[in-house]
Amino acid sequence: MRRGKYINTFSGGQFWPLSPEKDEIKAIDIAHGLSMLCRANGHYRHFYSVAQHSIHCAEEAKVRGLSHRIQLACLLHDASEAYIGDLTRPLKSLLDKYLEIETQLQQQIYEAFGLDHLSDEELYWVQEIDDAMLNYEMSLLLDNHGLNDKVLLGNYDLSFKLMAEVRQIFKDRLDQLICKVE
Repeated sequence: MRRGKYINTFSGGQFWPLSPEKDEIKAIDIAHGLSMLCRANGHYRHFYSVAQHSIHCAEEAKVRGLSHRIQLACLLHDASEAYIGDLTRPLKSLLDKYLEIETQLQQQIYEAFGLDHLSDEELYWVQEIDDAMLNYEMSLLLDNHGLNDKVLLGNYDLSFKLMAEVRQIFKDRLDQLICKVE
């Protein structure tokens, strides 16, 4: 018996966030869901999606010469948000049960896309790039400098992009990286 209730997904399926099954994790649902979620809880100057952020994180991993596995992990690092939404960092850190659910779901998503057993070093690079991208975004989209001391090697276009365009870019990049990781 499945735990909790299900959500309906973009692809027309049902997804149980508390007891997901691998075959229910769909690339198109992740690409669509993340393209429709706004970063910074909607406080940036304009709509800038989690999918755009994730695409840029994968690009930064490539610029740094990191493996295809790390690039794919960077692209997917927020994929659980497509199914359970997101919370701001200050609030999320106080909600142990949410963090547990998010961590378990994120691990299942990684596994569904061939990223079983990410090493501590691989996870380090994903976090490092995520934090550097957050710093970059905050400085350009919120005039909030000095959030952290992390820097990027690349420069990224943070302008508004249509959600359908971002969804397709995310999906295409995901497909490319999956082929390189297999």
